[in-house]
Amino acid sequence: MDYYTIGVLVWFLSAPLFFILFLIFRSKLRSTRKQMIDLEASTQRVREQADANVKASDEKYSWITSREKEIERLEASASQLRKDIDELRTSYKDKKSTFDRLRQEVALYDERIAFAELGVYEPHFDFGDSEVFRTAINEVREKQKAMVSAKMATACPTDWTVDGSKSKGAAMINRQTRLTLRAFNSECDAAIANARWNNVNAMEKRILNAEKQINAANASMNLTIRGEYVALKLDELHLTHEYREQQKRERDERAESARLDREEKKLQAEAAAAAAEEKKYQEMLDKARQEVGVDEERIVELERALAEAHEKTERAKSMAEMTKSGYVYIISNVGSFGEDVVKIGLTRRLDPDDRVRELGDASVPFLFDTHAMIYSEEAPALEAALHREFEERRVNAANMRKEFFRVSLEEVEEAVKRLATGAEFFKDREAQEWHETLWRRKQLLSAQGTAEALPDNI
Repeated sequence: MDYYTIGVLVWFLSAPLFFILFLIFRSKLRSTRKQMIDLEASTQRVREQADANVKASDEKYSWITSREKEIERLEASASQLRKDIDELRTSYKDKKSTFDRLRQEVALYDERIAFAELGVYEPHFDFGDSEVFRTAINEVREKQKAMVSAKMATACPTDWTVDGSKSKGAAMINRQTRLTLRAFNSECDAAIANARWNNVNAMEKRILNAEKQINAANASMNLTIRGEYVALKLDELHLTHEYREQQKRERDERAESARLDREEKKLQAEAAAAAAEEKKYQEMLDKARQEVGVDEERIVELERALAEAHEKTERAKSMAEMTKSGYVYIISNVGSFGEDVVKIGLTRRLDPDDRVRELGDASVPFLFDTHAMIYSEEAPALEAALHREFEERRVNAANMRKEFFRVSLEEVEEAVKRLATGAEFFKDREAQEWHETLWRRKQLLSAQGTAEALPDNI
């Protein structure tokens, strides 16, 4: 066989194989192409997702950037607001200080205006004893009687005649004089009887007005009430009023003296009790030392108790013997008297808090807060010095025993630091009952829907 034949034979024999291989290759190619298409589609999706993620990231970055800028702006604004708040606080403190000072001044002016409107009486006499006033009143009345008896209470310079008779004219003038004095004396007696602390000046005007009207009614007869007699009536009015006021002061002084006597007796009783307690501990200590096998700690405890009892005895004796030693107390009662009202007083009790508790009894609705309790061997002098500091700020300017002052705690603290060096001063107001009362009222009003009627800072 030649090569051509062999080649043709090989071709025919290998053609089916090549055809099978072609079919396999084509199938493989189609599969690969499909995979390529799927891969490109997947790649496209991934690319699109990546683009979407990038876009979202860009948006988030932009949002974060804008938020950071907003935060920076807000921080700058907050910083400025903090500065403004600090400035406002400083301004508020300054303005509150000014307001408190002006409020105190206004209160003083209000009191003065009230006094002016009431016509507060200024004393004409300075006897200082009710018996002296009573004697002076009797003397003035005797002078009035003497003037009436001597027919010197009125004046009539005209010699009147009736029907040509001077005696009838004199009788007419005498009758008119009696009527005149009866009317004038009745007005004066009513004015004197009704005189009170707030109307004495008005009663004085009533007497003078009665004189004027009666003289006007007698003008046709040229009959007048003498000025000397009117002056005696005014003296009687002033003396009677001041006599009543002196009696009030003496009653208050007797009450204060009785209170001081009670305190003195209580101090003596406390001194005696302290001495008895010291004696008891001394006897117990002597007995313990004599006994065998007594615990040393027991002896030390008795010695400590004896030392405390001795110190208490010495302090009680000192308070009882030294009439100038005592405690100057500074207290306030915001629930009863409001803010910026303090009481500056003195007590010689061994336990000065007893006096504060006594002042906060049923006579006031709330307890007092103690801001200072200053022991001094010259307590009256210290109390007087503190009173002088705020003399023009007294709540009661008429009764010096009412020791309340319209003054802030800061001012009192400053005065205490100057006048009682080293003394402790507490500005805090506990006012527990007052705050609890406000809270309960607020709860009640809140339940009724009217809580705004009370402040929130309670």
